[in-house]
Amino acid sequence: MDTNRALSNTKIIGEDICLVDSGTTHTILRDNKYFKQLTKVQANVNTISGSANLIEGSGRANIVLTNGTNLSIDNALYSTRSRRNLLSFKDIRRNGYHIETISEGKKEYLRIASYVTGQKLVLETLSAFSSGLYYTTIRTIQSYAVMHQKCTNPKLFMLWHDRLGHPGSIMMRRIVENSHGHPLKNQKILLPSNYPCTACSQGKLITRPSLSKVIVESPSFLQRIQGDICGPIHPPSGPFRYFMILIDASTRWSHTCLLSTRNIAFAKLLAQIIRLRAQFSDYPIKTIRLDNAGEFTSQTFNDYCMSIGIDVEHPVAHTHTQNGLAESFIKRLQLIARPLLMKTKLPVSTWGHAILHAASLIRVRPTAYHKYSPTQLVLGQQPNISHLRVFGCAVYVPITPPQRTKMGPQRRLGIYVGFDSPSIIRYLEPLTGDVFKARFEDCHFDESVFPPLGGDKLQPEAQREIIWNASTLSHLDPRTNQCELEVQRIIHLQSIANRLPDAFTDTKRVTKSHIPAANIPARIEVPVGQTTCTTADESKTRQKRGRPVGAKDKFPRKRKIQDKETDAPEVAGTLEETKLTNARASEEAKPTGQANERMNLPIFSRKFESPEEKSPEEEQVPTNNEITIHYMNTREILDRNKTVVDNVFSFKVALTITRSNENITGSNEESEPQTVEECRHRNDWPMWKGAIQAELNSLAKREVFGPVVETPEGIQPVGYKWVFVRKCNEKNEVVRYKARLVAQGFSQRPGIDYEETYSPVMDGITFRFLISLVVTECLDMRLMDVVTAYLYGSLDADIYMKIPEGYAMPEACNSKPRSVYSLKLQKSLYGLKQSGRMWYKRLSDYLLKEGYENDLICPCIFTKKSNSGFAIIAVYVDDLNLVGTPEELIKTAEYLKREFEMKDLGKTKFCLGLQIEHLPNGILVHQSAYTEKVLKQFYMDKAHPLSTPMVVRSLDVNKDPFRPLEEGEDILGPEVPYMSAIGALMYLANCTRPDIAFSVNLLARYSSAPTQRHWKGIKHIFRYLRGTIDLGLFYSNGSASQLIGYADAGYLSDPHKARSQTGYVFTCGGAAISWRSVKQTLTATSSNHSEIIAIHETSRECVWLRSMIQHIREKCGLSSIKDCPTILYEDNAACITQIKGGYIKGDRTKHISPKFFYTHDLQKNGDIDVQQIRSSDNLADLFTKALPTTTFKKLVANIGMRRLKNLSSSVEGESTT
Repeated sequence: MDTNRALSNTKIIGEDICLVDSGTTHTILRDNKYFKQLTKVQANVNTISGSANLIEGSGRANIVLTNGTNLSIDNALYSTRSRRNLLSFKDIRRNGYHIETISEGKKEYLRIASYVTGQKLVLETLSAFSSGLYYTTIRTIQSYAVMHQKCTNPKLFMLWHDRLGHPGSIMMRRIVENSHGHPLKNQKILLPSNYPCTACSQGKLITRPSLSKVIVESPSFLQRIQGDICGPIHPPSGPFRYFMILIDASTRWSHTCLLSTRNIAFAKLLAQIIRLRAQFSDYPIKTIRLDNAGEFTSQTFNDYCMSIGIDVEHPVAHTHTQNGLAESFIKRLQLIARPLLMKTKLPVSTWGHAILHAASLIRVRPTAYHKYSPTQLVLGQQPNISHLRVFGCAVYVPITPPQRTKMGPQRRLGIYVGFDSPSIIRYLEPLTGDVFKARFEDCHFDESVFPPLGGDKLQPEAQREIIWNASTLSHLDPRTNQCELEVQRIIHLQSIANRLPDAFTDTKRVTKSHIPAANIPARIEVPVGQTTCTTADESKTRQKRGRPVGAKDKFPRKRKIQDKETDAPEVAGTLEETKLTNARASEEAKPTGQANERMNLPIFSRKFESPEEKSPEEEQVPTNNEITIHYMNTREILDRNKTVVDNVFSFKVALTITRSNENITGSNEESEPQTVEECRHRNDWPMWKGAIQAELNSLAKREVFGPVVETPEGIQPVGYKWVFVRKCNEKNEVVRYKARLVAQGFSQRPGIDYEETYSPVMDGITFRFLISLVVTECLDMRLMDVVTAYLYGSLDADIYMKIPEGYAMPEACNSKPRSVYSLKLQKSLYGLKQSGRMWYKRLSDYLLKEGYENDLICPCIFTKKSNSGFAIIAVYVDDLNLVGTPEELIKTAEYLKREFEMKDLGKTKFCLGLQIEHLPNGILVHQSAYTEKVLKQFYMDKAHPLSTPMVVRSLDVNKDPFRPLEEGEDILGPEVPYMSAIGALMYLANCTRPDIAFSVNLLARYSSAPTQRHWKGIKHIFRYLRGTIDLGLFYSNGSASQLIGYADAGYLSDPHKARSQTGYVFTCGGAAISWRSVKQTLTATSSNHSEIIAIHETSRECVWLRSMIQHIREKCGLSSIKDCPTILYEDNAACITQIKGGYIKGDRTKHISPKFFYTHDLQKNGDIDVQQIRSSDNLADLFTKALPTTTFKKLVANIGMRRLKNLSSSVEGESTT
């Protein structure tokens, strides 16, 4: 009763009393004027006395407290029968405010406070009744009070809508309330549905979030700055292809600058940091969060920030949400810049001006997290927007006094493109596209006219497109050391300024930077064919920067001309600086895409590009080139028309991928040293010194070096190089420092320094057969490694090498320069052309002397049989695989250790890049580690897996997704590593993954002209590998050792060139050991013809396989296969009949060459036996066409492919049973 009496006595006109209570869960309001949205509904409310039917509706309400604090309440309750208004603590906190109680004297108060830029701001102080209940007064928001007013001038609203950069209705209301200099006070804000704006409809597409954002942090001003770069953008805006933004996480203050190259991003960032520290000295910068891209990596910048106490943060790779504030700001700039351009008749190349103008408009807009604009939060005063004009409108600027006449025009036409300050505007010359500045007060604006640039015709819509991230242009702007140099120059300039605070007394000590001070395009290229301007005649007279046609200087100026063909000496410091400036200016202009012949012209040249000139991309980078996957390290570029994609190429790509993650100590660590001198200047020099001495000791132990002698006349000593590597463990910790001395074999001369270089190594087919032999014959398999194998080989020619650095010279040789002497090599050294051959000859002679045998069929296989068993030595450079009976392998290992320093690695688990898993029921050969590296290399390690490597192709030639390049279709850009992907997949298909052989072979045909369709096929294979990483060839114990072949042909597999596909596979020990999928080089006239060609290729492979297998089994005393023909399965009955009958000249076969009936002779001699098989059971079908999922999985399992996880689970299940 006491409370009600107090409420009635304190009624204020226009305002209502509201109790502020922590016990109520919802805000209850008695008047519907506070509701923005109200839904009528009957509901009960629970009180201390029980449930009461008081609620008449609910909705969103907005109220204003005593001191003007606005509260937005999402779920307020409406009740006219309620005795009082209630405000919940929960709704106050949801608006981002804090509640606390204080005592002053004997009275208690309730405070509502806010934290802005880290400082506490008290907004409301609420008193209490005698009953102890806190209360306040509430009123409706001002904009609601004028909601029923009519806008006196809708055109005025539209004009300011255009001036402010096409904001939405809510943002428009917030700008009107928090700025001055406009006539929209107390005017109704129109909704988008009430006014037509074509630019907004075309330029904006906003996806609304499903949940409202919650403010979780409010750092102080400059506590955290976030930055990001947008680009490369096509077309360029003058010399600029990028723009960089910096935004404060607290006030949303922002800075935007245009960039011609990413290499100057850090220099621009550092300059802005220096400016902020000077202008806002009371607000230290604590953290800078940058994107994880390559342009934001600079060791000099990191060191500078560390020295002044700024933390540099980079988000986790591929986690864009951690830098979401900067990325959302970029999208906001684009969202405003698009309507600005669409409203005008300017070309899209003026996006640079639109972005800068949009950035200026954002600074006067309140944000979603603050009531006030960033400008007001930073400067403390409302922004004045009276100087704003519609972007791209006509502006008449004064003609300079020397160029205007008394009777002539006093102003000329320009195109308004922004402002530098409220008193200075920027405008474009309509005819030339040059940018100028003028005083705002001296200009007249016509905001209903939008002049075109260069003419009065609009560009076609197809040309009015902006590509904000043209990835195909990234290769034009590679990272260089310019980034570090520019940062160092600015830091040096700041250090000079700190030492000389009053003036620069010594100008020679100032380091100059070639980064242009201007942040706007100096000139926009006028579109071709639009060189006549009919909007205003007075604009025709202005073709120079403020000078009419024919104007001459009273005193002619001297022009500096840089002639490429004239190499004039530098005679003065000013001339040297001029040349440096010109050279740097040309470098700045490179990313703009200008033609080569225009590189030396200044940026404001009047030359127009004719339609016959080539596009920038065609002139700077040939369209059929491709950068390699290690381009950033080697700068290697592949020519798609000349590069041969074969096994050698695939091995090089695989080697690059395999070594990409090896011997790397982390991205923040120092790179490996390149010279001994570089090692001496490092902190870990003692470790490198020990590694160098260990290598020299090893060379002395092997007696590689002869005596130090004076270099004989006519002899050119071979150079040398130290290679330094840090070996790391699985935790990326350095465990070993290794130094290796190699000879520079490229300086050797054929016929003088060496004769032959060929050295045989074991191939993958032979190695897979040996694995199947181990399984079927229950043999042992061990791996041994020869330490410094090449140092054992003797040289076949006299070779002299320069004295390596670190080698101790004899005292007798100190009288003459070191360069006079050289070392005569007595043993082969790593890097020499013949080193591999000399090592093989040394090993071969040693093994043959002990009684081991080998044959030209497989020269890398050495066999020996004794009473205790047999041993096979398979040689792959310095890796020796020992296969045989246990007793004989022990003897072989001891024999090898007597002559060579060996490492016994036990059971073979990794060899030739293959992972070998020894299981109780067989051996699995797979490449899961390599597959994971390939997927990571091409950023497909997180892709969704698929069940087949290729989609089933359509019989309709025009619908085939893997058809060749069509007319008008674009070739993949140089930045897409198509050939590298083919090479990586080809190596995998040749070693352990026959299931992708056909897919890789098909896509490899288009390496010279790949399209986006073919690249999708590559990614399809990657996704298939993603789901079958541990799939490999499983040789089971219970399988027979018989060699079985399957042959098939895919008739017109390439219908575009009328070529068929040959496919065959040979199994031994239950899994494939040899396979091939290749397009036939002849045009087959029928399916029978193609099958004859396919079985001919299969027979040729079968002959070599039988010879190799027969040699190994015979020398080891195992059962011979000479008397047992090898079965070849073929599914074409006509082909089998013709093979049995041989070549018979007839109308249907007379065009087939007799050589393709070589299979008939083999069958007649009993070497092979061709038998028919159903097409559904023919395993070679896997290598001739893309199959449905069910058929594909069936054939994959039949060639012996299994997954490691399935085999391991089955083994565990058997052991548990």
